[in-house]
Amino acid sequence: MATGAGPDGGIVLSHLSKSYGAVHAVRSLDLAIAPGETVALLGPNGAGKTTTIDMMLGLTRPDQGIISVFGLPPAKAVQAGWVGGMLQTGSPLDHLRVRELVALTASYYPAPLGVGDVLRLTGADAFAGQWTTKLSGGQAQRVRFAAALVGDPDLLLLDEPTAGIDVQGRRDFWQSMRDIAGQGKTVVFATHYLEEADAYADRIVLIAKGEVVADGPATEIKARAASRTIRATLPDADAAALRALPGVRAADRHGDAIILSCSDADTALRALLGAFPGIRDIEVRGGSLEEAFMELTAEKSDAAVDSMEATR
Repeated sequence: MATGAGPDGGIVLSHLSKSYGAVHAVRSLDLAIAPGETVALLGPNGAGKTTTIDMMLGLTRPDQGIISVFGLPPAKAVQAGWVGGMLQTGSPLDHLRVRELVALTASYYPAPLGVGDVLRLTGADAFAGQWTTKLSGGQAQRVRFAAALVGDPDLLLLDEPTAGIDVQGRRDFWQSMRDIAGQGKTVVFATHYLEEADAYADRIVLIAKGEVVADGPATEIKARAASRTIRATLPDADAAALRALPGVRAADRHGDAIILSCSDADTALRALLGAFPGIRDIEVRGGSLEEAFMELTAEKSDAAVDSMEATR
């Protein structure tokens, strides 16, 4: 692990804003990440995820706000060797073989990892002698990952790290990330694969229209989805009585089975058990991350439209 004060300060983004002409990519975004956390940035296209990562890497300057990476501005943290980045754009340098490129990247850091170890960890050892101009999309992603990792940074910033990688490659990538996170590294990644965020992140930050609309563990984010359901066996139950239960939005029957769509599943379940003691085979299904994603980002879009109409 990189030495120095790196892990002590964490990462803090305060009132961060960035615009490109009339496009507001990031709007007064606040975010704090503790050392050792694995955080997923989720959001629709244009939400501001890539711009946020670029600013954390010091590649783009914010119009307003402050970024602190382990107590330093992003550019100085990068210079200290505390930060490794994997971007979704750009190509590896020409006229180099994969091993040469990773070795060159390692030379920029004060205490890099062994090049051979990183090639094996990222799966790039299988084509280490290949020219960088001859790589497939998935191979290029593995090389980007190796370049981000070889400096042994305290913070890894990854923008769509598994884009273009097949299913087995994605599984291997996240196994490697588990090992890396287990060493106390801080990992921040943006992804369109919701299942990756659900499975591997300690915490999910959902961004829409350049603002944070939800922040917490996947279980907490999913609990905010309104479409939680209760399924159970309850012969001869009156549908009107079921709909009248507190916390129930809608009720349906399929033979002896009932399906309740709930705004508050906990309240609905308590009322259901009290009103129908003979109920059995109860299942409670929480909202999925996809459902929460769609609902929360839709709410943000609706709020933006309402705000625009109010100013007319």
